[in-house]
Amino acid sequence: MYHRALVSVLCRAWCVRKRARQTVRKLLSSLGGVKLAYGLLEELDAILSSHKILPPDALTTESGELSELGKSYVPPRLLIEALCVITKVPGLEADPPEARRLAREILITAHHPSIAAVHPGLWTSILIQLKINPSTFVDENLDDILSQVMAKSSMNQARMNAASALSALPNSNFLPQLINKITLSLDNQALRHVTREEYAIMLTPEGELYDKSIIQSAQQESTKKGNMKRENKAYSFKEQIIEMELKEEIKKKKGIKEELQLTSKQKEMVQAQLEKESAIRKSLLELDCDVQAVLGLLSAVIKRRPPGLSQHVPALVQSFLPLFKSPLAAPRIKDPFLALAACVMPAELKNLGTLVGHVTLRLLKPECNLDEAWSQEELPVTTARAINLLHAQTVPNRGSKGGSGVRPLSAPAFAFCFPLLKTVLMETTNDDEEKEKLLIQSLQITTEHAQLRAVSSSQLELIDENGPELLPRTDMLLLTTRVIGTGSPRLQVLASNTLTLLCTSSSGEEGCTYAEQEEVDVLLQALQSSCSAVRDAALRGLLELKMVLPTPDSDETNGLNLLRRLWVARFDVDEESQDQAHKLWDEVGLELQSGLCFLLIKDVIYHEEAVRQAGAEALSNAVAEYRHLAPEVMAKLMDIYQEKLYRAPPILDALGRVISESPPDQWEARCGIALALNKLSQCLDGSQVKPLFEFFVPDALNDRHAEVRKCMLDAALSALNTHGKDNVNSLLPVFEDFLKDVPYDASYDAVRQSVVILMGSLAKHLDKSDPKVKPIVAKLISALSTPSQQVQESVAGCLPPLVPAIKEDAGGMVTKLLQLLLESDKYAERKGAAYGLAGLVKGLGILSLKQQEIMTTLTDAIQDKKNFRRREGALFAFEMLCNMLGKLFEPYVVHVLPHLLLCFGDGNQYVREAADDCAKAVMRNLSAHGVKLVLPSLLVALEEESWRTKAGSVELLGAMAYCAPKQLSSCLPNIVPKLTEVLTDSHVKVQKAGQQALRLIGSVIRNPEILAITPVLLDALTDPSKKTQKCLQTLLDTKFVHFIDAPSLALIMPIVQRAFQDRSTDTRKMAAQIIGNMYSLTDQKDLAPYLPSVTPGLKTSLLDPVPEVRTVSAKALGAMVKGMGESCFDDLLLWLMETVASEQSSVDRSGAAQGLAEVMAGLGMEKLEKLMPDIVATASKVDIAPHVRDGYIMMFIYLPVTFGEKFIPYVGPIIPCILKALADENEFVRDTALRAGQRIISMYAETAIALLLPELEQGLFDDLWRIRFSSVQLLGDLLFHISGVTGKMTTETASDDDNFGTAQSNKAIIAALGLERRNRVLAGLYMGRSDTQLVVRQASLHVWKIVVSNTPRTLREILPTLFSLLLGFLASTCPDKRTIAARTLGDLVRKLGEKILPEIIPILEAGLRSDKSDKRQGVCIGLSEIMKSTSKDAVLVFSESLVPTVRKALCDPLEEVRGAAAKTFEQLHSTIGYQALEDILPSLLEQLEDEEMAEFALDGLKQVMAVKSRVVLPYLVPKLTAPPVNTRVLAFLSSVAGDSLTRHLNVILPAIMTALKEKLGTPEGQLELLNCQTMILSVEDEIGQRIILEDLLEATRNAEVGMRQAAAIILNTYCSKTKSDYSAHVKSLVSGLIRLFNDTDEVVLNESWDALSAVTKKLDAGNQLALIDDLHRDIRLAGNETKEEHLPGFCIPKKGVTSILPVLREGVLTGNPDQKEEAAKALGLVIKLTSAEALRPSVVSITGPLIRILGDRFNWNVKVALLETLSLLLGKVGIALKPFLPQLQTTFTKALLDSNRAVRLKAAEALGKLIVIHTKVDGLFTELLNGIRINEDSGVRETMLQALRFVIQGAGAKVDPAIRKNITATLQGMLGHDEDATRMASAGCLGELCAVLPNEELSILLQQYLLGNYHSL
Repeated sequence: MYHRALVSVLCRAWCVRKRARQTVRKLLSSLGGVKLAYGLLEELDAILSSHKILPPDALTTESGELSELGKSYVPPRLLIEALCVITKVPGLEADPPEARRLAREILITAHHPSIAAVHPGLWTSILIQLKINPSTFVDENLDDILSQVMAKSSMNQARMNAASALSALPNSNFLPQLINKITLSLDNQALRHVTREEYAIMLTPEGELYDKSIIQSAQQESTKKGNMKRENKAYSFKEQIIEMELKEEIKKKKGIKEELQLTSKQKEMVQAQLEKESAIRKSLLELDCDVQAVLGLLSAVIKRRPPGLSQHVPALVQSFLPLFKSPLAAPRIKDPFLALAACVMPAELKNLGTLVGHVTLRLLKPECNLDEAWSQEELPVTTARAINLLHAQTVPNRGSKGGSGVRPLSAPAFAFCFPLLKTVLMETTNDDEEKEKLLIQSLQITTEHAQLRAVSSSQLELIDENGPELLPRTDMLLLTTRVIGTGSPRLQVLASNTLTLLCTSSSGEEGCTYAEQEEVDVLLQALQSSCSAVRDAALRGLLELKMVLPTPDSDETNGLNLLRRLWVARFDVDEESQDQAHKLWDEVGLELQSGLCFLLIKDVIYHEEAVRQAGAEALSNAVAEYRHLAPEVMAKLMDIYQEKLYRAPPILDALGRVISESPPDQWEARCGIALALNKLSQCLDGSQVKPLFEFFVPDALNDRHAEVRKCMLDAALSALNTHGKDNVNSLLPVFEDFLKDVPYDASYDAVRQSVVILMGSLAKHLDKSDPKVKPIVAKLISALSTPSQQVQESVAGCLPPLVPAIKEDAGGMVTKLLQLLLESDKYAERKGAAYGLAGLVKGLGILSLKQQEIMTTLTDAIQDKKNFRRREGALFAFEMLCNMLGKLFEPYVVHVLPHLLLCFGDGNQYVREAADDCAKAVMRNLSAHGVKLVLPSLLVALEEESWRTKAGSVELLGAMAYCAPKQLSSCLPNIVPKLTEVLTDSHVKVQKAGQQALRLIGSVIRNPEILAITPVLLDALTDPSKKTQKCLQTLLDTKFVHFIDAPSLALIMPIVQRAFQDRSTDTRKMAAQIIGNMYSLTDQKDLAPYLPSVTPGLKTSLLDPVPEVRTVSAKALGAMVKGMGESCFDDLLLWLMETVASEQSSVDRSGAAQGLAEVMAGLGMEKLEKLMPDIVATASKVDIAPHVRDGYIMMFIYLPVTFGEKFIPYVGPIIPCILKALADENEFVRDTALRAGQRIISMYAETAIALLLPELEQGLFDDLWRIRFSSVQLLGDLLFHISGVTGKMTTETASDDDNFGTAQSNKAIIAALGLERRNRVLAGLYMGRSDTQLVVRQASLHVWKIVVSNTPRTLREILPTLFSLLLGFLASTCPDKRTIAARTLGDLVRKLGEKILPEIIPILEAGLRSDKSDKRQGVCIGLSEIMKSTSKDAVLVFSESLVPTVRKALCDPLEEVRGAAAKTFEQLHSTIGYQALEDILPSLLEQLEDEEMAEFALDGLKQVMAVKSRVVLPYLVPKLTAPPVNTRVLAFLSSVAGDSLTRHLNVILPAIMTALKEKLGTPEGQLELLNCQTMILSVEDEIGQRIILEDLLEATRNAEVGMRQAAAIILNTYCSKTKSDYSAHVKSLVSGLIRLFNDTDEVVLNESWDALSAVTKKLDAGNQLALIDDLHRDIRLAGNETKEEHLPGFCIPKKGVTSILPVLREGVLTGNPDQKEEAAKALGLVIKLTSAEALRPSVVSITGPLIRILGDRFNWNVKVALLETLSLLLGKVGIALKPFLPQLQTTFTKALLDSNRAVRLKAAEALGKLIVIHTKVDGLFTELLNGIRINEDSGVRETMLQALRFVIQGAGAKVDPAIRKNITATLQGMLGHDEDATRMASAGCLGELCAVLPNEELSILLQQYLLGNYHSL
């Protein structure tokens, strides 16, 4: 029945289906319809079980008709319809249980592949029809649905589809539960234990044997050669083998398979194997079936990728990983594993996810075949590539500002990648840099993801995938602890940091998850690691988890475990770990419990030594709290010792062969017990002491393991030191009895020596006179030969207290020990002797070294070159003396050092080793004073020439690493720099010693992070030029969690110090960063020695040109001051304050300001409160230097950053300072103030808006444009901040009205500012768009475009506010404001159209009638802008009102109004043309006649001319030049006419000269002249200049004196006052002016002289020299006109020749020879043409250059001209040249010796004129006379005689009689000279002399030369 009904419903014929459906519906609605529905469902399932979707091609024939298959095929659509019909049971909605049952039944059916392919959401649709919420339904029936989905059936695909669909249901628990079921199925242990053999069996067909070993053995049996016949003569073995092989070969060729005959036993074995394999096969096939089913469901879900799937990826990955080792599971899970990548990786990293998946598979080496395409690249290369890509995508580079695309993965994505990272970190061998880089990158990726924090606030999404909850935290912890324990130091540091961050992510803080117990257990387990770094990291991790740790109260088991582990950690061997554990203990609030005492014993016997030591200490401290438990604990320890002492013998067989070895000896546990007993001895009472020693002697001290014996001896000595004094009588018999009874067997040697030591320790409690002491000492001395350091040390420790009892024998003992020390062949004896000697010396006192001559003996021994043992023994002794005596031995150390230095370079290896040990002992025991004693001598030794000494001192310096920490920190700052210098020594061994010394210092570093990078530090010290930057980068990359100790600093600071001197910016920046970080990680006292060397570099970096370096350096300074305190930086604040006000550069000021801000932040709010008033006051001053103000304002840039919210109270006071500085005349001050304002806005926009906005709003309307500009910028920043936009976008578009604002930003601005203030601000911005300054316009437009969304709408909104502001601006006294308002008006007209003109113009007309001139001016500006913005027609319409307005404004009393009106006129003329002239200018000219208005009208004309001169001038000039000429108006107009005036000069010049001529000599003359002057000086163009000069020079030729006077006056005015360059017209000017020097009119003469003077003063040297020839010619022409009389122009009193003298003087001084000659001649001519009175003022100016030039070597004609000029000058002014007398005399007498006769003659003539003004002439006469006598050149002699004649003529009467007689005698002698010229010249001289001779001498002369001859005639 069901079948037929369903067949009818599924029939292809629509009519049949329709009827069938109706029938089925009726049946379903009847009673029992639900039962029918279930029946139909069963039938439908049966049909679906064989149904498949077929392609259309298979259903039709080629003709398009249905094929046979097509006719029988049921389309999926019909199946869906059928299912819908079946489920529409009427009334089912009213029966929810039945409806839910039906929903469960159809779940698998509705997801059949045939149905799901067409309607995947059918099941959900049916449930909605049934009024069932799918998600709720699934959650309520989750178990049933999961059972259905995971059930084994033939409809696997339907189940998968159902799982896929259900997983996508919102708010359903189906997906988590399904994943949980899947992971449980995959966690089946049977899957993991499948072997390759079992898997191969599964693949072998049923009935076929996989293990064929039985058959193979049977085959071997059948062909066994042992079955051959015995070898005889007929059958040899060889022949039989050949025969058998031949038969086998024949059978193979014929294909004959010989049936293998098995024996019955073999058959049984085969059958058993078959059954076994069958069972395995069956089991594995079932497993395989389960795996396939589960993975099928998973694959379907993965393919669907429902929301929330990624949250389950970590669990799936965790389940998959172990299965890759299963041959059965690995092939199945490979693809699902790879598919997980797409579920978790971001879309842009999809390819990276695929790469990571394949690389992970290759690294895991799964038991399956991998994709060959992904296996072609070498695995190491692929791995490195994957890690590099992952690192690049997830780990930001250092210093990058959030690089684009670089961000961590989500937690699920990281969980998918983690197996790759884990495998790389665990399996990569770190043996080269590349591999280490790979490991570091892997750790950095892990670190980055350990910092994931949840930020989701959604209640629906309980788990944030970007938070830490889904991280594989337990595995990550296990991995990091392993890396810390096994990795290199650098990896350890990185991994420690990762572990801490990971623990923080589980700390329960905001954004973090809560740690699970597994994580806590990992950390607690790590506390038992042998590696201190692991323990330290675990404690730091636990500290992060302190809020989530279990306590004994909340979780007894886990809490007690935590209590135990932390109690042990409190006594860790590492001090830092102890501190961490104490801190954690206190913060968690744990308390010790008595039950812990027995639990701690497990730690005491732990296999790791560090745990044992800490456990022993922890146990003793716990027992100290609960002393009553001490006996019980001690007994327990002794029992355990016996247990651990027992070692089972090896198991032997009957023949005595070892079957099983003995178990390993558990000596570590026994060592732990010894350590515990050692510590526990403090807690024992007297009754327990003897039992304890009975345990020690003989059992424990005779342990089979040496280390246990050592520990037991230490424990016994400790107990003895504590309880020995009180138990001497009970313990001594124990020891004595043992020694008495112990057999003398080698096996008891160890215990016997131990008992002797114990007796020695006990003996110190005996009385000195006790006879037992001496034998004990003897035994101790003999025990020193024991080859055990522990024994020797113990004996040495026992001896000092016993020495007083054997003082009389001590000398002998010392001698004996010295002999053993220096002579014995046995190492142990010598070492023991050294111990004993030190012990005796300590007992005897330090004086015994001298008394017993020990030091002398040792010193001699150490210098013994022959016997190395003596040197070695002496070194042993010094080492032990240092160790035993400590600081007491320091005075002797200085004496030992030189020998120690030599021993470092000893030829014997043993001596060198002993020297090394001795050095360590010396350094280890030095006090601070000792360091001061030793260090100088070592540093001096470094300067020695001997390389051995150097090397020795270097090694000793290295050994200083073993000093006590306090001493080490004081000496290292001096040592390391010296060692770095040694690294460049010329000797290789010294270099190596230096490197080794640095390594030694590195080896004592306790900071694990620095220890990790010590090689890098040492490289940087060794090779600073190449390795410094890498070292600094490494330091910066290192994250410190431990304090930096002194040795670490000693290596770091020299590198940092050197880095500050590097050229590289990056290097200096890194150095500053390191310094900044250092102060929070270091003890202040360790850093103090480095301050003087680091601070200068930091100061230099603070003033670096690179801003980043300055920032980092400032922070470093702040950190330094905060860490060290202000007291360490006495001068720093002062230096910063001085530099802030420095004049050097803004960079220096910026750096100092930043540094000061950071330093103030470091010193706290108190410093800010103290300094801010002074800073604000200084920044507000206007009378200080701009650089000082700039520096203080810079403080406002950096202080907000350093103080943050704490700075808000100071925002109000500093805003006025900033705004005032924004208007500063210095640009750098303005820039700084702007940056300060922007900083304030960016930081306090919300909190300080009430303070900021009023000031900025006021600044928008300020008179100073710079304040307006800065206010716009700052206001823009504020508005951007409020509206939430950056403001950095470009707004350069074609239109100014384009907008980028949004309605949202508009709302934000209104909400923040309020509507009224917003309107004022936007109105101010809009007016700023029309500002007079371009920068203000651009800034306003930029802000407007960004914050306004629609310009016209916004303008309409703010129009009332804008108009009120505009009217105020139009009435402003500030011209800029009026212009801005007018432009804004014009802009408004353009924006809003001409329709608003009727409203605006009446307002403006009324404004012109205002009493306020500013308002009238504003109206004019406004009118101009309106006319610019409107059409011509609109202006013409309003012209009737506009023209009178302009006319009136042009005559306004206020100049500014007239200027504005002129611009309005210009705009009016541009709009309506010539009509404007006709309407306005005549009225203005009429106003000129009105006395009251004339001045205003004239200025109005001037203003009009300024803007429209080319148009107005042709109209005005004819009217103004008509008589009477109005020069005043012309003057006014010419100042603004510009080049337009030039074309009218031919008309204007004659007019103004005529006007001036008429007014000369009248009171108005001066005013007229000023008008003329204004007019001609306004002409500046070349053409106008030429016209003026030519016309004026022409006018000077006018016959009418008045015209000449006017022309000369104007010419003088022009030449002297014009700023134009008229050099091209100089020659014509000079010629014309020199010509005027002959004029008869005094006015003309004076004006022309002044004009010429003005011209020559403006000439430069080159032009002056070029003028000389023309000037000479002009002077000559002028002189010719005077007919050799004086030239009037040169004879003007007080003026003279100074007008032309500069030119001639320049020619004489600097001209070429021709010019010099010409200048000299011209000067001579000038002198001739000038009167003596006029020349006198210029004498000095003329004479000096002439004398100077005469002294140089020039042509004779130059000299002649110069001499002639001087001669003329002497003749003209005479006595005026008296100051130059010596120079002139020297010059002339020198010229007398010239080779040219003309020069000599001119000099002689000049001397004759010079002698006239001479008062003391004798010297000159004598000089000439001597010259005449000695000169052999007849020509020179002749001219000198001429000179003598001239001087006799001029001053013969003044000469001394004696000299005169000499002259007479000389001349008389020359009368008979051979040369005629000489005779004639001397005769002439003699004749001239006769005029001045006395009568007596004259008569003698006459009689002798004249009359005497006469008588003889």
